[in-house]
Amino acid sequence: MAFGIEADLVLINGRIWRGREEGICEALAVWQGKVLATGSTADMLSLKGAATEVIDLEDRFATPGLIDNHLHLIATGIAMGFVDATPAAAPTLATLMKGIAERAASTPKGGWVRARGYDQVKLDTGRHPTRDDLDRAAPDHPVLLTRACGHVSIANSRALELAGISEATPVPDGGVIGVTDGKLNGFLAENAQNLVKAVMPPATTEELIDGIERAGRHLLSFGITSCMDAAVGHVAGFSEIQAYEMAKLSGRLPVRVWLTLLGDPGVSIVEDAWRAGLLSGAGDDMLRVGGVKVFLDGSAGGRTAWMTKPYEGEPDNIGVQMLPDETVEAVVRDCHDRGYQMVCHAIGDGAIEQLITAYEKALAANPDPDRRHRIEHCGFSTPEQHARMQAAGILPAPQMAFIHDFGDSYISVLGEARGKPSYPIGTWMRMGLNPSTGSDSPVCSPDPFPNLHAMITRQTGKGTVMDASERLSPEEALQAYTEHGAYSQKAEGVKGRLIPGQWADIAVFDNDLLTVESKTILSGTRCLLTLLAGRVVHDAR
Repeated sequence: MAFGIEADLVLINGRIWRGREEGICEALAVWQGKVLATGSTADMLSLKGAATEVIDLEDRFATPGLIDNHLHLIATGIAMGFVDATPAAAPTLATLMKGIAERAASTPKGGWVRARGYDQVKLDTGRHPTRDDLDRAAPDHPVLLTRACGHVSIANSRALELAGISEATPVPDGGVIGVTDGKLNGFLAENAQNLVKAVMPPATTEELIDGIERAGRHLLSFGITSCMDAAVGHVAGFSEIQAYEMAKLSGRLPVRVWLTLLGDPGVSIVEDAWRAGLLSGAGDDMLRVGGVKVFLDGSAGGRTAWMTKPYEGEPDNIGVQMLPDETVEAVVRDCHDRGYQMVCHAIGDGAIEQLITAYEKALAANPDPDRRHRIEHCGFSTPEQHARMQAAGILPAPQMAFIHDFGDSYISVLGEARGKPSYPIGTWMRMGLNPSTGSDSPVCSPDPFPNLHAMITRQTGKGTVMDASERLSPEEALQAYTEHGAYSQKAEGVKGRLIPGQWADIAVFDNDLLTVESKTILSGTRCLLTLLAGRVVHDAR
């Protein structure tokens, strides 16, 4: 036997894409959870022993397990139990209110009703729902309806009363409380949402673990084997770390998770993590501490991303600056000096400018050429900012599903000249900035096919082409979803490609993602088989 080793598993007769540089092979052998060898079916069958499992791929296409670079795993799992307010489920205000009313009817009086996923641009009314809309649907229950982006929510009267919010309530820093004709309209943006969330029953440890498991299994059904949980602590504080550890120990952690620590002043879990020795890199390949997350602005579709120029039709609105420069620079410098990687939220060019400057100052004071600080989303960056990112080793971490889901909203709120060039992943790829991609679930579905389609075509869900010069080739799109996702976590040595020594995390699809028509990627492709460390964890064959 060529290696003197009997493989635990051999995949044969496939089209296995090992990575952008490595290309296609026919077969692959696995030993102790990692890739042992790749090559022809005959060569890999030479590694077969009496106990070796053999899977015939029947000419199907396989890739390294996909890596979602930014989502909220616990929040995704919990939100799967909310009223589905996405445009697909509730295209009209009436449909949305009916869903909320039906949930209220099955919820004990006084119990909370949660809904998430609406986009006012896609509703038939073209506006945000209001407090009055929610009051009519559920007069006896507190209701919180959250926009897809998570940066805007609508509360009904019961929820506002429980939170003690009135027309006289001071607006929190970095927040917005909506008022129409002197009366609360239920609109809460950014930090103002915390006033309502503070009076909701806290999630129990078991609910957190349930969320981890439910969402993780959902990811496996799409061929996603690794993810970043963006802002651990956002739902239940430091107890989320405990929930993750308990999930792993009890076999209820379905996917590899890179934990991002919530670092916003006032709600940060960084000090607790620091005291526990949880620094960037702590853990193992299944559960590892990643970077520190700070929110610098909101969302473009919600008109709260911090821009340097006003939104269309709102000459006084440039979005929401969450924190002053000195606070951002102090938090970044403190975490940087402790050894943390930073993964801060910045969508508008104003927020991106603030963040790049903070990163540059921290790196100048305490150089680390391989820290790989990230800009999460990085939606409306400028050429000058790209050059500075390249010089400082700063990585863009966009979610290209946003182009599919929200591209038309960007044009609506910013105009074509500013909206269409958003999320310029082609530019970043050409500059060698190693852009990754993801979904920001539950903001968007973790379904990778709209994401891949958007990278390859730059088309929105409606078919609008958002600056065709930013298109990627299919190979580049897959590289963003695999190798670059691993690179953004400093994990390119253990995952992201199917080469000897790396984890045998593998996704098998019913279409060849390199050659199939782009419209088929979007509407006619499924993940048939997912393996994690050489073990089948999803099988839809």
